[in-house]
This record gives sequence, C-alpha cells and structure tokens, in this order.
Amino acid sequence: MSAVPSRADASGEPDERHAPRLTIGEVLTVLREDFPDVTISKIRYLESEDLVHPRRTPSGYRKFSSADVARLRYVLAAQRDQYLPLRVIKEHLEALDRGELLPGSPPPAAPPPEEEADTGSLTGEQFARASGLEPGQLATCVQFGLLVPDADGRHPAADLPIARAAAGLARHGIEPRHLRVYQNGAEREAGLVEQLVAPVLRARSEEARNRATEKLRELVGLSAQLHGALLEARLRDLLRP
Repeated sequence: MSAVPSRADASGEPDERHAPRLTIGEVLTVLREDFPDVTISKIRYLESEDLVHPRRTPSGYRKFSSADVARLRYVLAAQRDQYLPLRVIKEHLEALDRGELLPGSPPPAAPPPEEEADTGSLTGEQFARASGLEPGQLATCVQFGLLVPDADGRHPAADLPIARAAAGLARHGIEPRHLRVYQNGAEREAGLVEQLVAPVLRARSEEARNRATEKLRELVGLSAQLHGALLEARLRDLLRP
C-alpha cells in the first residue's frame, strides 16, 4: 500500500489548503465503493479515536481533504485485510507522520486484482489461479470444508487468504486434507470469541457496535499471535542447534 498522507498534510499543506473538501456524506459515498460496510457513525468514531482530523466550518460541519480520505482508506484497509486493532493502526499512522518506517508489521496488503474487487466472487478456475492452488487441491479444500463455494460454484474473494495459505503449505508437503486440525481449532476459537462480543454486537447503538467490532478484530489478532507463539514453543527443540 502506498504511503499515507501525514497528519500535517491533512491539516493544511499549501496544495491541500486550496483543494476542494468533502462533507462527511460525500466521504461516505467515496469510501463505500471499496468498503460497503462503512457508515457515517464509523467515520465519526475513527475521528473520535484521533485517526483522522477533518477541519470544521464555523457552523461545526466536518470538511475532509483528500489526505483525510486517504488516511480513512488506510485505516479501513488495515482493519479489513490485516485485522489490526486501532491501537496498532494509530501507531503506524504516527510513525508515517514522523517520516518513519512502519513499526513491526508491513502496511496493509495491496488491493485485490480488479476481477476480485469488481465481482466479490470468482469462478473455481479464477480462484485457483489467484490463490496458487492446483484444481485438485482446491477440490480437496472444498471437500474438507476449508473453502465453501456458493450454489453456483463461485468462491468469495475474501477466502483467498485461506486458499493462499493452503497453497503455501502444500508446497511444503502439507496437503489440504491435513488442514482439518486448523479448521477445528479456528472453529473452537471463533466460538470463544463470539461469546465475548456477540451480546455487544446486538446492541442498537452503532457506537457500541463499532467498539465491539474493534474488540473482535483485536481478539482475532491476539489469537493468531498466541497460535504462532504456541506452535513455535512446541517446536523449539527442533530449532535448537
């Protein structure tokens, strides 16, 4: 993902001061093309978390620059593609504002190929080609429940990270039929996380839902971190010289 305009740029560098600014409704329209679930409340929430800093008119209306919109895209993509919590995203943005490299993890992944973005789903052939799976491996992933196509045999583009991981493991000799252990573990973890956040996600307040969604993303990230640490600990003896 390309560098995000800094807070200073968003606050008014010469080229930004004279550029047209958008209302929050116009920003919503721009963002919804790539982030269909975004809402005005979500944008306000991200502002309240100090992630974006639109100007205010004398009447109190928000006015967003192109740099503000770019920062919002960065935040939303980091949440959607990497499940990063806002705390980590804020650290990334602060580092970029200082002209530093991103701490720890790489920036959010590049947008998917045009065919994925346009359709939201792919044929089996397209999906296999985009993921690196052989057709037989894709069929095995479906057979063992790792991937679930729709009634027309199409696969959601959102499942590509699963398929690409399966393809990578297959290159090391771990076939899709061996991956049920990961599926079972994920299902148990999902059940535990769901117990923690489901009641809040049913709340009528959109702000409460935003906070619950953020908590969900953070829990997903921590679960992945724990899984990796536990696996490495179990294999530590093999890694010793």
